[in-house]
Amino acid sequence: MKTATAPLAHEVPPAADDVVAELQEIYIEKGTPMFMRTVLALFSGGFATFALLYCVQPMMPLLSHEYGINAAQSSLILSVATGMLAIGLLITGPISDRVGRKPVMVAALFAAALCTMASAMMPSWHGVLIMRALIGLSLSGLAAVAMTYLSEEIHPQHIGLAMGLYIGGNAIGGMSGRLITGVLIDFVSWHTAMLVIGGLAMIAAAVFWKILPESRNFRSRSLHPRSLLDGFTMHFRDAGLPLLFLEAFVLMGAFVTLFNYIGYRLLAAPYNLDQVFVGLLSVVYLSGIYSSAKIGSLADQLGRRKVLWATIALMFAGLALTMFTPLLLVIVGMLIFTFGFFAAHSVASSWIGRRAIKAKGQASSLYLFSYYAGSSIAGTAGGVFWHLGGWNGIGLFIGALLLVALLIALKLAKLPPLGGVKA
Repeated sequence: MKTATAPLAHEVPPAADDVVAELQEIYIEKGTPMFMRTVLALFSGGFATFALLYCVQPMMPLLSHEYGINAAQSSLILSVATGMLAIGLLITGPISDRVGRKPVMVAALFAAALCTMASAMMPSWHGVLIMRALIGLSLSGLAAVAMTYLSEEIHPQHIGLAMGLYIGGNAIGGMSGRLITGVLIDFVSWHTAMLVIGGLAMIAAAVFWKILPESRNFRSRSLHPRSLLDGFTMHFRDAGLPLLFLEAFVLMGAFVTLFNYIGYRLLAAPYNLDQVFVGLLSVVYLSGIYSSAKIGSLADQLGRRKVLWATIALMFAGLALTMFTPLLLVIVGMLIFTFGFFAAHSVASSWIGRRAIKAKGQASSLYLFSYYAGSSIAGTAGGVFWHLGGWNGIGLFIGALLLVALLIALKLAKLPPLGGVKA
């Protein structure tokens, strides 16, 4: 709700509930220049984050050859970054609750871009891994805070659309990082490819810094351990937030598991596809770019409780198609599965800001910690099912995760709206 006489954000005491908060805060409305600046800035930030994280995947075989390491050791170039990102989420969210949203996000993007360019000049494998760990730690500053910034500054009626556009930037970044380095390393060294990605991220960071509006609804919160513990306890006493944290874990676990092992299936008989074609299949992320914004906007209109379960049903349908042998059905299944995942993530992540009354940065950090923990734990556990049962084993494992996700969504749908406000 927007009023000309609303007081400045820093002069307003913390709201008792969502309804009071909406009356006191000055929101960014859809269709305004400030709304366009905000979503463009967060789109750029999401693009840079996921491009920097996943640009190394196509390089892993090349790194194995250059450094004389096996595939498991080569995979550390990604896993150390995502691992440190998950740990950093528990730190940077509370820091942003104290010092502000934009300063933390700007510093995170510039630091990650610089560390990426530094990694290209490291003389040893261990030096590269140290830089990748610092990249993950840096990126936690944007990943933890972006969701909170949007939930505080965008009008609640449009938060689903804004969150969807941000997640669309994530999807484009993840796809582009893989494609750019996958093509470049055929023509230049991986060192040069990393410098290019780092340079692009530096441009994205500058755009983000210049156009993102300053926070107007941010209220500083103490970093005292007691205050952090109180926020943690408050979130886990909420009827919905722990369910959303678990939802993030199982959804991301299912998504990463499918894409971790689909390549093994397509490289083997009866497909025998080459690595370039398998790498190009990352273009299925385009369906997620569309769905994150479209379904996020739909959730604003219908309510998240009515939309989340349907997006998970789409993931079930996509998974089922991948169980058939014809290549066309497998690719269509990947498209539908990706469409459903990014839609579900958009809906669930925007729900966090609606349920967290205070310490929203900490709530977003816990959601994303669960998200990346699901990627690490379930994505690795899927390998056991691959070795035991091939793609049928993977289908069984992902299906079980999606069943849990669906049950959580149905449970969330039965919760009463917080403060009488539509979820």
